[in-house]
Amino acid sequence: MPSIFSYQSAEVDWCEGNFERSPVIAEYYNTISNVSFFILSPALLYLNRQYCQQRTVPMYIISAMLLCVGIFSTYFHMTLSYVGQLLDELSILWTLAVAYAFWYPRVYFPRCIKSRRHFFWLSAITTVISTLMSFIKPAFNAYALNCIAFHLLYLTRRELKKCDDKRVHRMAAVMVVWWVLAISSWISDRWLCGLWQAINFPYFHSFWHVLIAMSLLYCCPLVIYFDVNYEMPSFRPKLEYWPSDSWPIVVPYVTLEEPHKQC
Repeated sequence: MPSIFSYQSAEVDWCEGNFERSPVIAEYYNTISNVSFFILSPALLYLNRQYCQQRTVPMYIISAMLLCVGIFSTYFHMTLSYVGQLLDELSILWTLAVAYAFWYPRVYFPRCIKSRRHFFWLSAITTVISTLMSFIKPAFNAYALNCIAFHLLYLTRRELKKCDDKRVHRMAAVMVVWWVLAISSWISDRWLCGLWQAINFPYFHSFWHVLIAMSLLYCCPLVIYFDVNYEMPSFRPKLEYWPSDSWPIVVPYVTLEEPHKQC
């Protein structure tokens, strides 16, 4: 029986051929495409530095968790080991749990939850149970994690109904476009592998890494924008674009202004 740390001991093997470009890297492009997460984390901290000064703990912890996602995904695709697969999937699960714990709006708390502290405990217990369940059938974990995106889209839709800022609506629309491209790449690599191998282009999972990072680059400022409205009433969030509004491709971020005015 192979060790859980052994190469190719994972239950999942993506479409890209193994060890075709390196004797030590199982899936070469799936591995190097994780550089997008190493760019994403510092970019979020730098661009949203005003928010980070006010809400230091959430930003630094979530940015660190995103780095862990990149590290463990790199390890998994480099080795295709069972441990690598679990670390990859559980790092995503815990990153989502931390983001929910810090950023989930209080107005959507269950009635039995009276404070953010109680919601922390609910998130922690739910995540621990989910972590234990992930060992039952690891091949299903990725599908379950992707389903969480539908809840995030539902929350985004509810928040946009309360907001008439066109820039916010535009940012949400672009985020959804990046997500659709990302999930399409993931599904294509998982379900249409035979087709892509037949035409010698089995690289859609590497596209998933880059595209989902782009989606998060829009998603996180959107969540920050709503968080300022809920948790920092003395400030008014303002959406800006880097490097400038006139560029065809931009990166959104949030600045803080006073006094606060409802969106």
